[in-house]
Amino acid sequence: MNIRAPGEATLQPPADFRGVFRSDDLARAVYSESAGIARIIPDAVAVPADADDVVTLVRWAAATGVPIVPRGSASSMANGALGAGVALDLSRLDWIGAVDASRALVACGPGALRDAVDTAAGAHGLRVAVDPSSGAFATIGGMVATNAAGTRTVKLGAMRAWVRGLDCVFADGSRAWVRRGTPRPRVPALATFQHEVARDVMDRGAQLARPGVRKESSGYGLADYARSGDLVDVLVGSEGTLAVFVGIELALAPNPPARASLLASFNALEDAVQAAGQAATLGASAVELLDRTFLDVVRAEAVSLSVPTGAEAVLLIEAEGDTPAAADTLSLRLADACRLARAGHVVAAPDETTAARIWRIRHAASPILNALDPNLASMQLVEDGAVPPAAFPDYVRGVRAALARHGVRGVIFGHAGDAHAHVNALLDVRDADWRGRAQALMDDVTGLVTLLGGTLAAEHGDGRLRTPLMFRVWDARAMALFARVKHAFDPLGILNPGVKVPRPGDDPLAAVKYDPTLPPLPPAARAALDGVVQRKDWAAFRLGLLGSSGQ
Repeated sequence: MNIRAPGEATLQPPADFRGVFRSDDLARAVYSESAGIARIIPDAVAVPADADDVVTLVRWAAATGVPIVPRGSASSMANGALGAGVALDLSRLDWIGAVDASRALVACGPGALRDAVDTAAGAHGLRVAVDPSSGAFATIGGMVATNAAGTRTVKLGAMRAWVRGLDCVFADGSRAWVRRGTPRPRVPALATFQHEVARDVMDRGAQLARPGVRKESSGYGLADYARSGDLVDVLVGSEGTLAVFVGIELALAPNPPARASLLASFNALEDAVQAAGQAATLGASAVELLDRTFLDVVRAEAVSLSVPTGAEAVLLIEAEGDTPAAADTLSLRLADACRLARAGHVVAAPDETTAARIWRIRHAASPILNALDPNLASMQLVEDGAVPPAAFPDYVRGVRAALARHGVRGVIFGHAGDAHAHVNALLDVRDADWRGRAQALMDDVTGLVTLLGGTLAAEHGDGRLRTPLMFRVWDARAMALFARVKHAFDPLGILNPGVKVPRPGDDPLAAVKYDPTLPPLPPAARAALDGVVQRKDWAAFRLGLLGSSGQ
């Protein structure tokens, strides 16, 4: 790692900052990695005591020109929570306000965990509508920052639709709540946006929507803003580049009284995709695809539910209802739709135990992949692509072909109801050409997404992984508009620079954490970060993992 030489200057915190501020090598190292592939060592780490502390830090950053990189649990795949400058750890701002059941609203801090907020909502018969598989450790702030989605997005939509207000600290240190349907706060950044950019966004923003693409977390939400006129739509999904969120007001959805699940296997990918589209139309709350590459890895789990060996794809489908009978009735209609689409095998869960077995398959891959070969690194290089539903079979086949062409083993799964696929590419970093194959895979799949009219980032954001590639899927006018939005909010470029607006020379594969030629991290930091991965303990407070060395 980049260890400072004796006597080399280190960053000093603002005089009135009350939280933890550290610039020693051990603290910096433990904030250098996230769930994605990158390693970027920050210059310092700041853990604010409260929202006022965030204001203090951002004002200091504006005065000194030091970049700020907000982060929650750092469970993001696209490396947006890493960067040079100060790692701003918001995970301790985890308060959860009282649930307003009559209005189905709750306010919380950016560090509040999704499942903790969901539990609070559940006491009132409500739920957090967006439910990523990372809900146990994903922070609400991080989910807002990336316009996160999840399994039930096919029915309930992504995060943007559920955010009612944001307590923002802007790049000059000013702070204000931005709420839907209320007058614009008197804040310089918002005035600049309104006077210099808003008209062009209203005129051209609708053109930025991709026809048929059901999930989008790339770029800024300008198409949504053009429809609504609500600044919240610009801020959601901005990945810490326009403001730091210190409070979120979230709308909640009713908790369904009953659910039913089924599994359907298909001999042809087109048939599975046809059934997925029909299931979404019928009102399924979840429609998940397991491609044959995934089934090859979880074969033992699949056999336990009698999935045929030659299955090309499996759909996991969930139905919700106001009563158990209603959920079962919808499940039967969904099963019939699968059979009409030539499903070879359909299993309807007769009880919660069988339903749990069905959905366990979806989450079985990670531990199995980790045990395949200690030399294989599971790299999320092309893990968030979505295309129009009619093009989904072409996308999955194209990804398979790209993996084969470059000699990379891969596992494909995802949200079929939204024509959205996740891909785990497995590379042996002992091979001299692993980096070239990784780059070629990214290039090919980026070209495929562009050809099919899709997005590289459906629910995980652009981050530092995809921002350098944005020019290939967005046209020059869109990229120029994104840059103008960024400049209006952050003219000094101190908020997560290099995300959303590309910088010359940035390389998504510049520092891959699996690269054996990288200098090693300090042993205590390496052990702490390895433990986070092994335990999936992304919500762990990183400095706390350092024992007596942490604070």
